Amino acid sequence: QVKLVESGGGVARPGESLRLSCVGSGFSLNYNIVAWFRQVPGKEREGVACIKPPVGETNYAPSVKGRFTISRDKTAGSVFLQMNMVNPEDPAIYYCATGVDCTSWKQWGYWGQGTRVTVSS
Repeated sequence: QVKLVESGGGVARPGESLRLSCVGSGFSLNYNIVAWFRQVPGKEREGVACIKPPVGETNYAPSVKGRFTISRDKTAGSVFLQMNMVNPEDPAIYYCATGVDCTSWKQWGYWGQGTRVTVSS
């Protein structure tokens, strides 16, 4: 069964860091466009960061640019989201997704189950 599995969510204080991971079960992410989205209750899911194969071209939402970094571990076939300097606007359920247009954030592939990020002082 093909699916995406996220991990690494949790609680951080403002200004601290978290690192999210996404792996593909049943397939490798190395040859896929992979993106991180986030959603808070009552709002639409929004694209946060996107990475293309094979050279790793990236795109970020303005709200996270300069603070978050999306990257790959080709050996492990996984994708990470390094979240630095988290702030009170960042709490959400974060989802990993494949089949994404990194410019329009349109998505047609697989979704993970999500991992919760909380920012609290």
